[in-house]
Amino acid sequence: MPAPGAAANPFFEGEGGAPYDGGMATPVTGPDVQPYDALLLVSFGGPEGPDDVVPFLENVTRGRGIPRERLEEVGKHYHLFGGRSPINDQCRALKSAIEADLAGAGIDLPVYWGNRNWDPYLTETLAQMAEDGISRAACFVTSAYSSWSSCRQYRENLWDAVDALPGGVEGSPVRLDKLRHYFNHPGFVEPNVDATLAALADLPHGVRAGARLVFVTHSIPDSMNETSGDPTARYEGAGAYVAQHRDVARVITEKVAAETGTLHEHDLVFCSRSGSPHTPWLEPDINDHLEALRDRGVPAVVMVPVGFVSDHMEVIYDLDTEAVETAERIGLPVRRAATAGTDARFVATVRDLLVERATVERGEDVVRASVGDTGPMWDVCPVGCCANPRAERPALCGRDT
Repeated sequence: MPAPGAAANPFFEGEGGAPYDGGMATPVTGPDVQPYDALLLVSFGGPEGPDDVVPFLENVTRGRGIPRERLEEVGKHYHLFGGRSPINDQCRALKSAIEADLAGAGIDLPVYWGNRNWDPYLTETLAQMAEDGISRAACFVTSAYSSWSSCRQYRENLWDAVDALPGGVEGSPVRLDKLRHYFNHPGFVEPNVDATLAALADLPHGVRAGARLVFVTHSIPDSMNETSGDPTARYEGAGAYVAQHRDVARVITEKVAAETGTLHEHDLVFCSRSGSPHTPWLEPDINDHLEALRDRGVPAVVMVPVGFVSDHMEVIYDLDTEAVETAERIGLPVRRAATAGTDARFVATVRDLLVERATVERGEDVVRASVGDTGPMWDVCPVGCCANPRAERPALCGRDT
């Protein structure tokens, strides 16, 4: 849902304008970010030691009635890596990179960080922000797509954190605005393009031209995909979640072709399925798909984890461990493309979205950067967007709050 306006954006020209440079050109000194006096980095969280693993998984699955024995089984994945998820360290690195990028652009703005499922918890971070006198913050969520688990659940958690402040949501001293989805922002897409090119180049020459690009994201229940996005809109694949991934996968494939002269065939597949085996989830699973491709004679695969912004557990276990083991067992050459992580272009995307939203909130026109067919996403989620599959709950940053 593009926003109106045609005024120049100080960092990006957007589709049809000057090429995106990832903020590497000399920035405009001190772009205006009023009315914001802080940026809040919002993420999932993860255990930082063996004793944290099961309590963390209990936080993630609270209310679902999953037996402790099952959580302990899943926890073995973490224990392969010392009982520690990499996600918190990645958030620390991203936070530091954002702070440096903002300072380099002449923006004097504190950056806070809060998690959904582990320390630092959002409730604690919001309490600190209120104590520091923050009145209005823009929120950047480390999840790029539309669905309950990747968007609205974060909005529900933001509601809970603000509601815990003195005065609750209605009388809160801190107002929060969630920055728009960025799955199709050039600052997220271009690092994925370069990572895909690098992974292709690392394949043996004899299989490189015939390699298939396999785009991977987190599986969700079919019903959650079907209710993702604006309920009044129509999406390819019956939901915004799948449609958005397909759009980005097509863009990356075409940009890779423009660089290499080879249009690789590509697929969208899924990983990290959980929950009841009786509940339909998005398929195919990456491991099943690798076996099917080998049976069809595909000579090699590049896995592109386009559903993730950094190399957290779903990447280092589900892809680097499980999927690579599957590929080795069946004799299929495979490489895994890097995630955006702290690529300077991705870090600059946070700044662009901040400046863009601040401009909108001041009532000024702005050009929004995007690639692909979907167009720039909304600032405020539509009524009924990405409905909670279990029970209706209040959420911030939407038209229905």
